[in-house]
Amino acid sequence: MITRRNLLTAAAAAGAFVTLAPGIALSQEITERTVFFDPDAPALGNSKGDVTVVEFFDYQCPYCKKIHPTVEKVIKEDGNVRLVMKDWPVFGDASIFAAQAVLGAAQIGKYEVAMEALMKTVGKLTNDEVEKVLTGAGLSMTEIAASVNKHTSKISGLLDRNYNQALAFNFVGTPSFVIGRTTFGGVLDEKGLKEAIAEARAAKAG
Repeated sequence: MITRRNLLTAAAAAGAFVTLAPGIALSQEITERTVFFDPDAPALGNSKGDVTVVEFFDYQCPYCKKIHPTVEKVIKEDGNVRLVMKDWPVFGDASIFAAQAVLGAAQIGKYEVAMEALMKTVGKLTNDEVEKVLTGAGLSMTEIAASVNKHTSKISGLLDRNYNQALAFNFVGTPSFVIGRTTFGGVLDEKGLKEAIAEARAAKAG
């Protein structure tokens, strides 16, 4: 079930995010810049797109993995959307390990390879399974481990920011989205995603 909340009229819960207007923040971490343009958060699609779709996800979330091809299809077909992937590892230690490993891979230019490999998995993961999947995708766990160790502060800082943002938006699980001035807690199908992008684009133009 998708829950939809307009950020401009949302009730201000503790630390909640009422507006995405530049420079407006109700907590240290929650601003338009940190949500849409965190330099450490991997971004796909058109880097200069006029609409940004932010997805909070977990590599063990079956719904995240199920809708991932649809999300990529919509972004590709539109051609003018940035997709910001925000790891929110809520399913335990294996989720945290997977997020750290992929973000480590991102630091050596292998983000999409690692992310896509884990998005194709089915069911729960273990640390060993994560390593097996990434190795099977042609990645070196030795290189990834070295990258994670080298960039520990950057990776942990990003995961902390993602966590704080998800709570500020009152998200209760993955997948969850921020598109324009609206949040979506739950699965967005192709039609819903296209409509959300169109609404964000229209609002921006207006």
